[in-house]
Amino acid sequence: MKKQTLNQDWIATASTLSNALPFLQRYENATVVIKLGGHAMGSDEAMASFARDVVLLSQVGVNPVVVHGGGPMINEMLGKLGVTSDFVNGKRVTDAETIKVVEMVLAGVVNKRIVQAINRQGGMAVGLSGKDAKLITCDQTDPALGYVGTPVALNTKVLTTLFDQNMIPVIAPLGAGREGETFNINGDTAAGAVAAALNADRLLLLTDVSGVKDGAGTVITELTPDEIRSLIQDGVIAGGMIPKTETALDAIEQGVRAVVILDGRAPNAVLLELFTEHGAGTLIRPVRAPGA
Repeated sequence: MKKQTLNQDWIATASTLSNALPFLQRYENATVVIKLGGHAMGSDEAMASFARDVVLLSQVGVNPVVVHGGGPMINEMLGKLGVTSDFVNGKRVTDAETIKVVEMVLAGVVNKRIVQAINRQGGMAVGLSGKDAKLITCDQTDPALGYVGTPVALNTKVLTTLFDQNMIPVIAPLGAGREGETFNINGDTAAGAVAAALNADRLLLLTDVSGVKDGAGTVITELTPDEIRSLIQDGVIAGGMIPKTETALDAIEQGVRAVVILDGRAPNAVLLELFTEHGAGTLIRPVRAPGA
């Protein structure tokens, strides 16, 4: 007869699952949009861990949507092809030659890598770009930037249809212009627009920093829109964090219940944020929780 001795790891695992129950119930049938930044994709092992988290969300009744970036991969491919870029106010000018490379990398290599990783973990992911099924219609952001677009209309029917079939949309941040042009969209902007159109419960911005930090470099666990505006005005929020927090403000203004900026390189970052009491990163919502 076999005898089994319970060890502390098993007990901790069972306790973690039990403690997660209220959060599992909280997010049942909720829509969670996850922006996976290019810098947060990391190694194959990190991608597999992220994919397991997404599949678990789907298995417990959440409707996850992944919107990805790919800036480092675009830069690498442009370098290999010898395509040079001009910049206006720090932003890349996307000309006719560059947009071809952008589409090839985002809708091809990067998108399919994420789809394959999720499917390998037992999920049913479907790769899309904003050009598919008129998902994202864009206007040109600035003529000086070329083929860079700002979302102006979204058709979410394709996404809700995939939800009904328990499939996971993985969206490359490209859109179509009113005349059929291809536009590159900032990944955070695309994710915010998708989250707003779906009236998402959460928008998770996975990046390569642990959250919004105060002047001493400590991560701020919770912020309101007014507090973010004050930190931007005071120069505490600066650089690349400004567009991320502005995306959060726009998403909340358009009906997203809350936005979280967190380090996508941390193991199980998505699960820590959604299914534990302490969460991860910086939670941004209209009203601070009582006692916070």
